[in-house]
Amino acid sequence: MNDTPLATLLFPFERGLIDPPGGGERVLFLGAPGALHLPADFAGDMAAVQGYRPDYLALQRAGLSVTPEPEGEGYDLALVLLGRHRRENEQRLVEALKRTRPGARIAAACAKKDGGGSVRRRMVELLDLEDHASKHHGVVFWLRRPDAIETVLAALDAPESVADGYITAAGGFSDDGIDPGSALLVECLPDNLSGAVADFAAGWGYLSVAASERAPGVKSIDLYEAHHASLEAARRNMAARAPQMPARFFWQDLLGEPVNERYDVILMNPPFHRSRAAEPDMGHAMIAAAAKALKPRGRLFLVANRQLPYEESLQKHFAAQGELRRDTVFKVLWARK
Repeated sequence: MNDTPLATLLFPFERGLIDPPGGGERVLFLGAPGALHLPADFAGDMAAVQGYRPDYLALQRAGLSVTPEPEGEGYDLALVLLGRHRRENEQRLVEALKRTRPGARIAAACAKKDGGGSVRRRMVELLDLEDHASKHHGVVFWLRRPDAIETVLAALDAPESVADGYITAAGGFSDDGIDPGSALLVECLPDNLSGAVADFAAGWGYLSVAASERAPGVKSIDLYEAHHASLEAARRNMAARAPQMPARFFWQDLLGEPVNERYDVILMNPPFHRSRAAEPDMGHAMIAAAAKALKPRGRLFLVANRQLPYEESLQKHFAAQGELRRDTVFKVLWARK
């Protein structure tokens, strides 16, 4: 996630429009990017928040204090990076208001391509902004946290998202309902799935719930997901819709962290976007990870956009492979170790 408007967020500090945090001040950074480099005069005690596992690990390696969800309150400064998902943006702004002390400064930035101007105008309707600036293809605005925030929180704090009967996660994959590719994969799954199953890039758990309902031979399901909020939604969906199924939940970067368990079946709707550009290498790497995690004669079932050349990876890593179905957009592939 390297397309964050970090330079825009730091612009008012670098130009002297906002004083940097001093020693002893507590700073909350919501959406802190993995490639975080702060100005040398930032002296505050930083608490970074990042729910995307690769960025979380990068921040951890850099020696920063980082958590997947915000913790604590009474912060003196909140920095907020905003993206393309409105509900996630509003959640981050709500957290900034809740967790700072009255009078604390909040600075937030959003890329123009993600609607930075409209985000600022929305905040103007709700709060008195100190100022704003446009720089580095983004918009940054800042304000002092008011004493009374109840009205603002009521306007921003959206109810929990439920789509197609499932709890979804703001900012995660397919947060507006069941993905058509995943639905096609479920239609193609055989009824004789059995043993230990893993769901790679599980999102909010649709494939795992479907496998629990469809195949009585499934003994357990492990869900792997890099987006923390999606994994927590998957935990709740499995508890509500498949309470009889033994399930474990792994917040893990499948492209950078090894899988230690071995499975009879792996289900997968692999991601091929880190930002806006398609990156098919992500899917190739996940296929290789699935091959390592399967037992001998274990089976992989995956769905992909028709144009993605995953067959070559299946041929490389598996003894047998083929196609179950395709439509105008997707194809469902299978492979056996």
